[in-house]
Amino acid sequence: MKRILIAGIGNAWLSDDGFGGEVVRRLERRDLPEGTAVFDFGTGGLDLAYEVMRGYDALVLVDVSRQGGEPGTLYVMDVSEEDAEAGIEDGQVLNPHGMDPQTVLRFVKTLGAWPGRVVVVACEPARVEEMGLGLSDEVERAVDAAVDLVVGTADELRSDAAYAAG
Repeated sequence: MKRILIAGIGNAWLSDDGFGGEVVRRLERRDLPEGTAVFDFGTGGLDLAYEVMRGYDALVLVDVSRQGGEPGTLYVMDVSEEDAEAGIEDGQVLNPHGMDPQTVLRFVKTLGAWPGRVVVVACEPARVEEMGLGLSDEVERAVDAAVDLVVGTADELRSDAAYAAG
């Protein structure tokens, strides 16, 4: 049985940056297969890193990402261990309250705890620059489709074929 961690990340106080948390809230209402853990880490990057180090076969990060599409556009992106920046330099300070996903992955990689697969399910935000509660209409309309996309991605990650090289 594959162990899969689904991690919602983002700051709910920055409007569309709360997307990951909202997807996780809706996922928590579903019956998910055994071995699937779902958490809203918010801005707790260090908590996410520690959870990843418990030993998962796959990590699905749910977040917003500016890729240049229309607000509400969903993306699925693979992150390979080779793509992740390596190392933490001697004396370099990691701010446990400011660990973005790239820093979390760098930290996990440095400690040798990289999961077998890392997939990001992201949504193009309409607004994240200003304080505000609630998702924009475009991002809100994308949440249910994102939930289905995350479930489908997690289902694919249950097969051995999802971990084959290439």
